Amino acid sequence: MPVRILALAGSARRDSLNKKLVQVAAKAVTAEGAEVTLIDLNDYPMPLYHGDLEAKEGVPVDARRLRRLVADHQGLLIASPENNASVAAVLKNALDWVSRPTDGQNGLAPYHGKVAALLAASPGAYGGLRGLVHLRQILQALGVLVLTEQVAVGRAHELFSREGALTDVKLQASVLGLVRRLVSVTARLAA
Repeated sequence: MPVRILALAGSARRDSLNKKLVQVAAKAVTAEGAEVTLIDLNDYPMPLYHGDLEAKEGVPVDARRLRRLVADHQGLLIASPENNASVAAVLKNALDWVSRPTDGQNGLAPYHGKVAALLAASPGAYGGLRGLVHLRQILQALGVLVLTEQVAVGRAHELFSREGALTDVKLQASVLGLVRRLVSVTARLAA
């Protein structure tokens, strides 16, 4: 049975550079023989996490849907924008809602045993590196094994073709290498 990878961008913006990057990486997952489910966080609208809201209304339906998706995949492939040197609010909110206890199940259960690979794209020179530091910390706190390798694409607005392909050969190789590592490590841990 092939490894199942859940791929997403931590951005809500329609023309997000990180959505373009995760699409490139998702194609590489398929090329490596794994199954990939590419989602858009816009399809999982959730209110900002608030304990009183949770106590009154429970975990939102879309958070439950996303929680099931995380639980049903062995690996995570996340392309995250950097907002003010940290993680985008939409991604942090989704991770927080998924971590809430639901139906008698521990909140961290969907994250246990997962392997994650991180990417970032930014028009800035650092390519979103500062945000990946925080995302790594968050995922590790949730119990996810985060690969040490990562890909940060600086000046990304100059590096995608109209069709969404990366135009830089070295970056293409870096993304492919990261995806190969994700599929390999995830397969070994799942075995």
